[in-house]
Amino acid sequence: MREIDNNEEFEQWLGSAPEVLPKVAIQSLNLTAYHEQLCNISTPGSLFLGCTLTERAAGHIVTTGGVVIPQLEEFLFCVHRARLYKPMELFKGFDPSHQEGYYETVDYQIYKQYLAQGRANPPSIQTTLARRLHDHSITEALDDAIANKKVVAIMGGHSMERRDPFYSQIARLSRTLTQKGFLMVSGGGPGAMEATHLGAFFAARPLKDLEAAIAELSVRPPNAPKGREYADWDWLHRAWEVAQKFPIPKGKEEECMSIGIPTWLYGHEPPALFATHIAKYFANSVREDGLLMIAKHGVIFAPGSAGTTQEIFQDATQNHYAKSSKLHVSPMILFGKKHWTEVRPVWPLLQKVTENEVYGELLALTDNTEEIVRRILNYNPDVYKLWED
Repeated sequence: MREIDNNEEFEQWLGSAPEVLPKVAIQSLNLTAYHEQLCNISTPGSLFLGCTLTERAAGHIVTTGGVVIPQLEEFLFCVHRARLYKPMELFKGFDPSHQEGYYETVDYQIYKQYLAQGRANPPSIQTTLARRLHDHSITEALDDAIANKKVVAIMGGHSMERRDPFYSQIARLSRTLTQKGFLMVSGGGPGAMEATHLGAFFAARPLKDLEAAIAELSVRPPNAPKGREYADWDWLHRAWEVAQKFPIPKGKEEECMSIGIPTWLYGHEPPALFATHIAKYFANSVREDGLLMIAKHGVIFAPGSAGTTQEIFQDATQNHYAKSSKLHVSPMILFGKKHWTEVRPVWPLLQKVTENEVYGELLALTDNTEEIVRRILNYNPDVYKLWED
C-alpha cells in the first residue's frame, strides 16, 4: 500500500480519479482544508492515520469504507507519526538556564503521563492501544529512515561516565564508522549509547573538536555519585552547550546521521541529545529486539551490565535462527577483553554456544578499535545469507 505523508502527494492522489480513489495510507496530515473534496469521493480501504479531519469528512470516509485513526487529544504523544523524532521535538521546553530544565521538556512530560496512566499494565484499553499504535508508527518510520543504509549498533552500559576511557574510544570508533558510510544506532540513552551518537555527530569535524567536546562533557558537579552521571543536574546542560558550540556543519547533516532508539520504560534517563533522529518506544521488548534486528552490518558490545548481557544472547539467538527466520547473520564484537572475561564472563559461554555454527566465525573479543573497524568493513552480508529465495 502506498504511503502518503506530504500535501503534494496527497493532492496528486486526490486528483487521480473522480469518485473512487486507489488505496493508500495517509499519515499525520492536516486535511481540514480538503473538507469538500473528501466529502465527495469514496476511499474504500484507505487509511487515514493521525490526520486532522473535520467530523463530517471523517464520518464520510468511514461510511464509504475508509479507516480513520485520529490523534487522541488526551495523550501528550502523537498516536501516529509519519517520521522519527528529532531531538528538539523531545527536548522542547528545555531551559538551559534552569537547573531542572529537563523536567520541563516534552520528553519528560510524556514520561510523567506514562507513569500516571500505568507503566506496565495500564487499566485503560485506550491507553494500551494508543501506545501500540504509536510504537507501530515508529517502527514504520524507522524502516523508512534506514532504507539502503548499512546499519551498525553499539550496545553498552548507561552508567559509563563521560571521562571513562571507553567513552572516548566508542566516540572515536563511531566517528570513524560514520565517516566510512555506516549508520550508527544505539539504545539512545546515556553512557556508551551517548558516546555512539557523539562520535557520529562529530563525523564532519576534526578529531580535535571531538576531544575538546569530551573534555567539556566530562566535568561533573562536586561530589557527584559514581556510575549515575545521567542523574547529574547538568548532564543535559553540558550536552546542550557542546551541541551549540560544535553544531553539525551546514549541509553535512546526512553525513552525521545517527539514530537513537530509547524507551519511556527507562524515562528517568534522558535520551541522547547528539542523535540526529530518535525512535522512542513505549514497549521496551519491541525496541530491543528491533534494534538488534536492524543492525545487519554488526553489533559492537561495549562494557555494560545486565541489559547489555541480555542483548548479547538476544543477538546470538537471532544469529542462531537466522536461516529459519530469513535474517542475515551479522558480526558480534565484544569490546573489552577484561570486562567480558572477568567482570561479566560471558565470552567462554558465548564461544560454546557458537561452536560449529556459521555465525561463530563472526564472533570476536578485542580491545582494539582498529580491529573492530576492519571486521565491520570486511563483512559482506550476502556471504552469510543462509536461505533460498
